[in-house]
Amino acid sequence: MSNPSSPGSNVGKSVLASDLKITGDIISKGSVEVMGDVEGSINAETLVLSHEGKVKGTISAKTIDLRGTLNGKIDSTTLTLRSAAHVTADVTYSALTIESGAQVEGSFKMTKA
Repeated sequence: MSNPSSPGSNVGKSVLASDLKITGDIISKGSVEVMGDVEGSINAETLVLSHEGKVKGTISAKTIDLRGTLNGKIDSTTLTLRSAAHVTADVTYSALTIESGAQVEGSFKMTKA
């Protein structure tokens, strides 16, 4: 049983719907799912960019699952680029999976976990 006053106990999932456009930075201690457009940086524990989602900026998360379009920078421990992903970015990662069909352009740098 979690203690409501303990740090991170109210961490949840934030969903940015497909009709939403955000210009600015997003910071979350939990999970963020982007179905809309974001221009700015996103920092979260887990980030999912759905197939209709678009991000122009920097994304940083422990776990990132990309299905949509990203133009910018990625910093992740575990990065998965799904077959529908369109990525133009400088990427830093510890573990990387790229599915067949993903469109990727940029530089990749592996770091030690």
